[in-house]
Amino acid sequence: MGDVVGHGVDERPVGIDELLERVRAGYERTEPREAYEAAQGGEALLVDIRYAALRERDGLIPGALVVERNELEWRLDPQGSHRAPEATGHDLRVVVICNEGYASSLAAESLRRLGLSRATDLVGGFQAWRAAGLPVTSGPGADV
Repeated sequence: MGDVVGHGVDERPVGIDELLERVRAGYERTEPREAYEAAQGGEALLVDIRYAALRERDGLIPGALVVERNELEWRLDPQGSHRAPEATGHDLRVVVICNEGYASSLAAESLRRLGLSRATDLVGGFQAWRAAGLPVTSGPGADV
């Protein structure tokens, strides 16, 4: 795969909609039910990158690893000195979850660049997870 995110000297700048399209063409995204089943079967690590106010408002996905977006690469790099215990190897299937499934696509691409070739994201994000009736635990003040 070429340099999806950057652009060369002779190329025009890429807008965010085109960038998302290019990034998403490089891997298969995961639907909520599939992510749930993979996590339940120990086949995937769900990683919630939503910021704290959204987690407090809407709740949490049970068993998901919460990692602030600005720490994601450091926490999931299997070779990194700041890695989470769950970052067990480059073959780990990671499903990144944001609020609506946009920022998670860019985050998954970043993890793929670190060698996590099975990194993907959740179509529709947390909102699609909740709409599918999948488990959510209440955060402080969560409306679930």
